[in-house]
Amino acid sequence: MPRPDRPALLEQVPFAVVLVLVAVAALRIAQYHWRQGAVIIGGALLVAAVFRAVLPAAKAGLLAVRGRPVDVASYSVLGLVVLFFAFTITNGPLGT
Repeated sequence: MPRPDRPALLEQVPFAVVLVLVAVAALRIAQYHWRQGAVIIGGALLVAAVFRAVLPAAKAGLLAVRGRPVDVASYSVLGLVVLFFAFTITNGPLGT
């Protein structure tokens, strides 16, 4: 028996992947490995940019916020900025 809610649920898989990465990052940050957590968050944003670039808006789910170019640029720039800070900041509030 086909389930009418299944396609709507499947279109959220890319968003769920990004959320899992952010949850792993939050766990690493909670374990006082803030640099690793920040790198994972930056990576999650870059993964979101790739998903948004290659998937149509109907399959990108909640990653599709604005137009494709704006979403890809936003996710990419934010991911690169987070990675830049993660790799360059030393002696942060949670240690090295």
